[in-house]
Amino acid sequence: MTLAPLHLVGERLMLDPAGALVWPAQRLLAVADLHFEKGSAAASRGSLLPPWDTRVTLDRLAALLRRHAPRTVVALGDSFHDAAGASRLLAADAARLAAMTAAADFVWVLGNHDPAPPEGIGGISTPEWRAGPLVFRHQAVAGAAGEISGHFHPKAQVPVRGTLVSRACFVADARRVLLPALGAYTGGLDVRDAAIARLFPRGGRIFLLGRERLFSFAYAAARSLPPAPPR
Repeated sequence: MTLAPLHLVGERLMLDPAGALVWPAQRLLAVADLHFEKGSAAASRGSLLPPWDTRVTLDRLAALLRRHAPRTVVALGDSFHDAAGASRLLAADAARLAAMTAAADFVWVLGNHDPAPPEGIGGISTPEWRAGPLVFRHQAVAGAAGEISGHFHPKAQVPVRGTLVSRACFVADARRVLLPALGAYTGGLDVRDAAIARLFPRGGRIFLLGRERLFSFAYAAARSLPPAPPR
C-alpha cells in the first residue's frame, strides 16, 4: 500500500488509497461520509438493499485503524445516515464500533445527515474541529484555508490509455483537501460539478483511488461523468 504525500499550509499529510487522510505528526486519521445504516434506512422506505453496508464500512475502517494505529480519528460528518442510525446498529456492529472508539480518540464532526450527536457512541461530537493550522468540517466553506472536508463524495473520470476510467477520488489544492466517501453505499458527485468546481477556482489535483496506490491527475484532466441511470 503506497500513500501519497501532500503538503497543506505547512503540514505534511498522507493520502491513503482506501480513501482516508493521515496526519503523521499528530497520529491522526480522517475519514468522511461513513453513512452507517444507510441500508436499513432504505429498507424502512421499502427499498430492498442488502443490509450489510455498515459491516463492510466497519471492515474498511478497521483496516485503516490497523494500518495507521491513530491516536485520533476524525469522522467528517454523515457518519450515520440519519438521526436514528446509531439505534439501528446490530449488536455485533455496535460492539465493533465501541471497541474502535475505546482504542482511539474519536471526533464525530456533525453533518447534514447526522446534525445531532449520536447517543451511546464513544468519542466527542462537534460542528467542526480544529488542530493547529487545520480545520476539519463536513462541508467546505468558500475561502477557507487549511481545510479538510467531505460531504460531496467526489468522483472523477479521466482518460487513460485510450479509455476513460472513473473512480472515487480526493481533490486538493494549496488551501484544502476534499475526501472521498468511505461508506459502502455512497455514490459520487462529478468533480466538474459546480458545487465542487467553485471550491477549486484555480484548479488543483485529483487523486483517484486504486487498490494499492493513488493515481494523480491535474484537475483539468477530468472529463464529465456519464449521467446516472434512471431509478
